[in-house]
Formats: sequence, C-alpha cells, structure tokens
Amino acid sequence: MESAVEEKIVEKEATEEQKEDLKKKVKEERVGIAYVYSSRNNTIIHVTDLVGNTLSRISGGMVTKHSRLKSNPTIAMFVAKKAAERPRDLGITSLYIRMRAETGSTGHGPGAHAAVKTLGKEGFRIISVLDTTKVARGGPKKKGGRRGRRV
Repeated sequence: MESAVEEKIVEKEATEEQKEDLKKKVKEERVGIAYVYSSRNNTIIHVTDLVGNTLSRISGGMVTKHSRLKSNPTIAMFVAKKAAERPRDLGITSLYIRMRAETGSTGHGPGAHAAVKTLGKEGFRIISVLDTTKVARGGPKKKGGRRGRRV
C-alpha cells in the first residue's frame, strides 16, 4: 500500500518537472510594432512596444552620408538591422508591421520591402503586415493658379 502512494508522489513530481521544462522551452512572447515609412527620398523605421513607447527610430540619413542613397533598398536593409538591435536586447520576439508611403503616391518607396524582409531575417516573428498609407479625399485646393490658355 505504501509503495502505491510513493509511486503517485513520484509521478506527481515528474509531471511538475515536465511542466517547468515546458515553461522554459516556451519563452514568453513579447510583441512590438514596427512602423516602416518609405518614400522616394528616404526610409524610416520606428519600433515601439504595444503601449507606444519608442524603442528605436532609425532613418536612411543616419546610416549613409549620401543623400541620393537614403531610399536605396540596400540602405533600408542596414536601417532595419540597426533598428532591430535595441528591441531584440529588450526581449521583443514578434512584430506587427505597419507600412506607410507618402500620401497620394502610387506605391511604397524602394526600401519598404527590403526593410520588412530584413526584420524577418533578424529573428523577429512577423505577425501581420498592414498598409497604413493615408488616402487623400479631395482636401484643400492645390497651390498655383490654373494652367494653360484661358479664353
């Protein structure tokens, strides 16, 4: 009778140890938001936590001294690598990505996709990619007068 009770106690301890091992294997997932703004002239990556506190903010001008290269996909790759350093150190494991282009433009700048791809390669799990480009709906009159001949 006593041996049966001892076996149950040993089984219970084993299951608790297994649970602790599982907890160690499954790390706590910390989530952040990466805002990728890409225009024809520059690429800016701004990483925040879910509350909105800035973890890192890097632009193409901080990586290169050549003004013409700020929007280059290669420079965008370096921008993403540099922007990923601090969130990784703080334990961020997953990212929501919000891509944005210039208001009224036809598409994202040349560095947007390279930046997102690099963030994935840096070890972050990308949960979703959302396009948050603002859409102009009329708005105020454009500057300058009418063009052409007025009769």
